[in-house]
Amino acid sequence: MLPSAALFGMLALVAAAEAATPSPATCSARGVKKLKANIKNVVILVMENRSLDNLLGGQTTKGIENPINNGPYCQPLNLTDPSQGTVCSSASDFDSVLNDPDHAVYGNNIEFYGDFTPDNQAIANGSLVPTMKGFVHEQLRLYSSKVNKTDLAKQVLNYYTEEQVPVLTSLVKNFVTFNHWHSDVPGPTNPNRAALTSGTSHGHGTNNATFNNHGMPQRSLFQQLSELGRSWINYVDPKGGTGPDAGFYNWTYTNGKTSQIVPLANFFTDAAAGKLAELSYLNPSCCGVGTNSMHPSGLISDGQILIKSVYDALRGSPQWNNTLFILTFDETGGFADHVPPPLAPRPDDLTFTAKTPDGDSYTLPFDRLGGRIPTLLVSPWVGKAKVEQKYPNAAGATVSYSATSILKTLGELWDFAPFNPRIEAAPSFAHLIRSTIRTDVPANLPAPVAFKKGRALEGRIAGNLEAI
Repeated sequence: MLPSAALFGMLALVAAAEAATPSPATCSARGVKKLKANIKNVVILVMENRSLDNLLGGQTTKGIENPINNGPYCQPLNLTDPSQGTVCSSASDFDSVLNDPDHAVYGNNIEFYGDFTPDNQAIANGSLVPTMKGFVHEQLRLYSSKVNKTDLAKQVLNYYTEEQVPVLTSLVKNFVTFNHWHSDVPGPTNPNRAALTSGTSHGHGTNNATFNNHGMPQRSLFQQLSELGRSWINYVDPKGGTGPDAGFYNWTYTNGKTSQIVPLANFFTDAAAGKLAELSYLNPSCCGVGTNSMHPSGLISDGQILIKSVYDALRGSPQWNNTLFILTFDETGGFADHVPPPLAPRPDDLTFTAKTPDGDSYTLPFDRLGGRIPTLLVSPWVGKAKVEQKYPNAAGATVSYSATSILKTLGELWDFAPFNPRIEAAPSFAHLIRSTIRTDVPANLPAPVAFKKGRALEGRIAGNLEAI
């Protein structure tokens, strides 16, 4: 037994250590200071339609909650007929997936809740929680009259090994990966891209003509930066298919900012010359073989080529030592993930209503997030092989990250207030910026290789491609 004096001394040391541990608010304040001091240009690349369990499901880094570390995860073939059996996640072998999974709002509903029209009130009060068991069921509903059920189940449930995605594996092992990063809308591409750049889809739940016709009226990141005198460029792959996201907004066109939407090739010359704007926003191409967004009908290996080219260009740029590269995806694309999406504050009072495949209608109040999507922070100012979990927001609640966390953090970097309650409640990731620069980051990323492609299945159905 320790003498009383020694015991009290140890207790005093413990108390002092606990007192010295900074609070999340203190960590965030320090992070913002380091963010402002060290990050001068931000690069955002938004890829297409992949869940964390799908694309990073084979990553062995501890802290990533995925099939290889915590699974396998199993799904019923039919939600209403258990006798049809189950299938479990395993390593994928498809460089492309030819049958586009359902990622409409109602598709997310049945994949998350087992119902096209879940009870919104029950979701809001916590009595109805996502089971995340409907992904295979919905893929079979769409395609099983034409395509082998085993292939369909693999398409949405399987995952990629570290060897199949060497570019992503290198990034995971060298930088920061988020374990709890969700899309802002449980629905398709353009509403999520709008949420990433403005904090809201403004009541849109499909990729309708408003986006292509520059009809979004809300304040965007691009407008905010312009009004602050900050520079930005939206680089766009000329093959098209996504964005340009700055082009969604009426403001961009009525204020003569279309000259800041330029071909993707310009990014590489600007990076080499050290002339990148404070914000570089990159739109990849979509969809199908020959495009580079990782949309399922395109090749995973082609998407990795794009990511490698962006990283290598930044790593070789004179601006590298002050760069933060954010690699993320717009939404899960109907690929399975086992982590239930949380509730989140409504960004505004708008809703979206759609007719469901069974003839009912469903109204989304935008009070919850979508599935987990792969998101990484890449910079000489972030930790090595760091896996970030949830983090306290400004109100002190420990919550999941989402696309609006980008707007929250950039607001701290460039001194602008959150546009709406969704952004206000999102956690910042400023605390992940370190005080010392790293010199051990890769000079370049490994070269990806093509692997087995999805078979050209006879009778392929276009499926829900309205919701890319």
